[in-house]
Amino acid sequence: MAYEVLARKWRPQVFEDVIGQEHITQTLINAIKSERVAHAYLFSGARGVGKTSVARILAKALSCQQGEPGIPCNQCSSCLEITRGASTDVQEIDGASNRGIDEIRNLRENIKYLPSGGRFRVYIIDEVHMLTLPAFNALLKTLEEPPPHVKFIFATTEPHKVPITILSRCQRFDFKRIPMARMVDLLKKITTEEGIEISPKGLMLLARESEGSMRDAESLLDQVISYTGAKVEDKAITDILGIIDRTILAEITRAIIENQPGQCLEIIERIYNYGYDLKEFYHSLMDQFRNLLVGLIVPGGELLDMIESERVELKTLADRAGQERLQQSLSFLIAKEAGLRFTANPRLVLEAIVIKLCHLDKILPVEQLLQRLAELETRLPAINAPAGRPPMTGPARPVGYAPEPKKSSGPAVGTPPVAASGPVSVKNEDWNDFQGFVASKSKPMSNVIKSWHLTQVRGDSLEISSTGDSFTSGYFNDPDNLVKLETLAHEYFKRPLKIKPVAATVGKEPAKTAPVPEKTAKASPAKTEFGQPVQDILDLFQGKVKEENGQKK
Repeated sequence: MAYEVLARKWRPQVFEDVIGQEHITQTLINAIKSERVAHAYLFSGARGVGKTSVARILAKALSCQQGEPGIPCNQCSSCLEITRGASTDVQEIDGASNRGIDEIRNLRENIKYLPSGGRFRVYIIDEVHMLTLPAFNALLKTLEEPPPHVKFIFATTEPHKVPITILSRCQRFDFKRIPMARMVDLLKKITTEEGIEISPKGLMLLARESEGSMRDAESLLDQVISYTGAKVEDKAITDILGIIDRTILAEITRAIIENQPGQCLEIIERIYNYGYDLKEFYHSLMDQFRNLLVGLIVPGGELLDMIESERVELKTLADRAGQERLQQSLSFLIAKEAGLRFTANPRLVLEAIVIKLCHLDKILPVEQLLQRLAELETRLPAINAPAGRPPMTGPARPVGYAPEPKKSSGPAVGTPPVAASGPVSVKNEDWNDFQGFVASKSKPMSNVIKSWHLTQVRGDSLEISSTGDSFTSGYFNDPDNLVKLETLAHEYFKRPLKIKPVAATVGKEPAKTAPVPEKTAKASPAKTEFGQPVQDILDLFQGKVKEENGQKK
């Protein structure tokens, strides 16, 4: 007799045999008992979680001649034919290979025939998302008004690819991944019945590698038994399946937490020589740090799929590292995953990442650096002007400027003066008070404004210059920063003002401003002959017009 693989031999034959999907099986049993069976069902979920098996059991329950409602007997001719896949009333169609409109047209022609033996004709279409759009459209009318003797059961791993017009005509059931503990229990039952000797750790390795798919776990068990025979060793499982041993993960994790990059490189060398996929090892390392963090946050380890001895060791490592270090390490591993995924030299990238992980606790996070910077700024004394700055003369005033009345005392720092009509009156002490007002309103601008000084007042325009570095001198070249400063000036001086930053004199004090005599201003040859722009340049660089060979330069 031909050998039957474990996945087929132990395939569920009744709803009670299906593990991890009780929310679906109980609903279907109740629907059959109350005769409220829908004309179309859509089963979605990951591979190997029981979609097609439940579809077959549902077909048997609808066609069974002897069993109770919702419980197929698996002894009558209908049940046996469906189990063997030989029933004419239950047809399984592969959506990947029968995806065209012609196949759907043939199906529509066949559904009008009554069942030969049972009550219903059941069509099970696996991987239904593979059908073409014209095929789906051809199926719409049939799904909307199906014959009373026809039931459709669709199965798919990608329900988002099924048109919404099809989804709206079906009852949808989402199959969950099977919990690891349930998988281990079933694997233990299978190995006991088959006379296979295997440790609980070995069963856990198989269940973990299958990622919630019971069919994959049974197939892996079949593969391991073929390699080892009736007695399965844990090392044989890791060797034949290429699984990273948890002890190696624990070893490199301990080396990272203890800041031992040399030992980490030795472990990577060993893994490389074993022939393990380094990218898969990286993903296992990410899972390891995830488990460490979850084990530290969630007491009891309910969210960790591992045996008790592994949980105890994991808790010890997590307590030694601390939550902040683990969270920082996991975030770093996630950020570097893309670089490892697309590299042609994964070993080099993995070594660089692990070395950085060993020293990650010495790298301060950005939030902590900003906090320290803010504390440092608060300790610095408030300096409004550089030391040794000579007293400035009053700002120059345009011709015809009316003298402002004397004030008994200037306003306090940060206190706006009373609004006044006419030309603006701003003195050096007013500017110093305005600097304090700016510092109280805008922290980013507080350090910059200290290096800017008032040099000229022209009507409602203030001319300022900087003695700071290149960053400070160019700060108000940004229109947004200049508009914000003018807004603060408007708020402080109670009138709209234009502020004009002039070329910076880095490292130098601003030149003393003095009123330009009216007579001199009128007699300037540069202004009369070359215009105001040339005169402004001459004033800025303290130059004069020279006459050479009859030409003025």
